[in-house]
Amino acid sequence: MSFDFDAPIERAGSDSTKWAKYAGRDPEVIPLWVADMDFAAPPAVIEALRRRVDHGVFGYNQPTASQVDAVAGYLERHFAWRIDPAWIVWLPGLVSGLNVACHAVGNPGDAVFTATPIYPPFLSAPEYSGRRVATAPLVRDSTGWLWDFPTVDAVLRTSQAKLFLLCHPHNPTGRVWNEDELWQLALLAEKHDLVMCSDEIHNGLILSPYHRHRLLATLSPELAARTITLMAPSKTFNIPGLGCAFAVIPDSRLRQNFRRAMQGIVPHVNALGMVATEAALSRCDDWHAALIDYLRGNSRAVERAVADLPGLDMRPVEATYLAWIDAREFAADKGIANPALYFEQHGLGLSDGADFGTPGFVRLNFGTRRALLDEALARLSRAVTG
Repeated sequence: MSFDFDAPIERAGSDSTKWAKYAGRDPEVIPLWVADMDFAAPPAVIEALRRRVDHGVFGYNQPTASQVDAVAGYLERHFAWRIDPAWIVWLPGLVSGLNVACHAVGNPGDAVFTATPIYPPFLSAPEYSGRRVATAPLVRDSTGWLWDFPTVDAVLRTSQAKLFLLCHPHNPTGRVWNEDELWQLALLAEKHDLVMCSDEIHNGLILSPYHRHRLLATLSPELAARTITLMAPSKTFNIPGLGCAFAVIPDSRLRQNFRRAMQGIVPHVNALGMVATEAALSRCDDWHAALIDYLRGNSRAVERAVADLPGLDMRPVEATYLAWIDAREFAADKGIANPALYFEQHGLGLSDGADFGTPGFVRLNFGTRRALLDEALARLSRAVTG
């Protein structure tokens, strides 16, 4: 079966948060900010939703055996991880999972560690639960973004953090942490007696043919016992509006604390989200392969465009559909205080690196049809060289 990712789908004027952002002030801006692709969901997901809607009754729902099997089957098929279905905790979204983890581990006033730049909820979730945020910066070399493990070790020691929020694959840098890096994180978790909360929502978006995703919890049973793995089909299969995610928590006490932190606050997952998740994880392999091929082409287009522009720099995107672009040199040369605002004034709606803890960078979402991306890259070029 072939899939047409070039087909234009009119999202302006719809309920799209991504496209509504600029509608009132400048509808000509191309929105490439929030992590939401402009492609239709996989046909198998749409068909499953149609069948569920045709049923006509939308009462309170609970996970069905086939929905639980879809998660377990996906984890075993793609990552050779055999889980006990009892380890699954269903969530209405991955960000909810981050916030629940912060409430479930330690006590108010404790520190939660993460590395910057990072997806903004990693910085806000600890504060919402009365925790302190402790951070260390990732560093760059000529090949990509790396951990500064001695600095991380020092921050963990001085902050006495109880929880480590890990983004894997990493948003926004696009890194796929390799097995050696994961083992070093595992050693730090043991040394400092940390609970690891690993956001692995982009696990299905590995673009580099030289990388594969290794689930953190599969390194060892000991590490699994201190790990909360958060996943969702929303990014890979472009169904974030259906609100379905899940945590996999092998340790019974940690799982009990997580569930207790949810009580009275976190709603159950809606029926359509559950149906879409089952279809996405079990019946969309062909669509997924075609998507990855298309995104690889988009990624190469962005990398070539940025490489040709003075003052901009980025590392190759190993995973996700997000390009993390360093605009600090360009901004300094031109006397620009806010690169994201400057590019917005030139017709490009990008994410501001300041929200990720790294001012001067911008994040570009290339999960869109090629013709629109080409126009966006042409605008980027004119903004820099014009």
